[in-house]
Amino acid sequence: MNIRQARVEDLPGMQACNLHNLPENYTMKYYLYHALTWPSLSYVAEENGRIVGYILAKMSAPEEPEEHDGPEKIEQLPHGHVTSISVLRSYRRLGLAKKLMLQSQEAMSTIYHAAYVSLHVRKSNRAALNLYRDTLGFTVKSIEEKYYADGEDAYAMQLTFNNQP
Repeated sequence: MNIRQARVEDLPGMQACNLHNLPENYTMKYYLYHALTWPSLSYVAEENGRIVGYILAKMSAPEEPEEHDGPEKIEQLPHGHVTSISVLRSYRRLGLAKKLMLQSQEAMSTIYHAAYVSLHVRKSNRAALNLYRDTLGFTVKSIEEKYYADGEDAYAMQLTFNNQP
């Protein structure tokens, strides 16, 4: 099993993995946008040349400063966002999702000096929640009602990096 940075030629395999596992699907243009704009943030897990998992991630620019400088200040810092992560069912419980997350988080922190990483997860996705919260240390920041196309709510989660003062 090999975890490596995603390349443009991996995008069809990443999309196939997404279509096989997740109800939220993206156009090839969207994968290409991520790959060309933030080439160091997306990774694949491959076995014998087959993409069996991936993480698609991006950087978000700081928001406009607020008039106050309270706890919301962290929102004004550059941060990463996990757009999508998926591992084929027969390759789950091997630690691939954790490895993909850690690779992308490291790049966000060291290359882009991200203050934190955010993501959304279905409230019903217990396995992902356990990974994000219990294994990786994410916290739930809010619940976004009807976030998904089918009307399911999402947890908006965040992990602050230690490279910030």
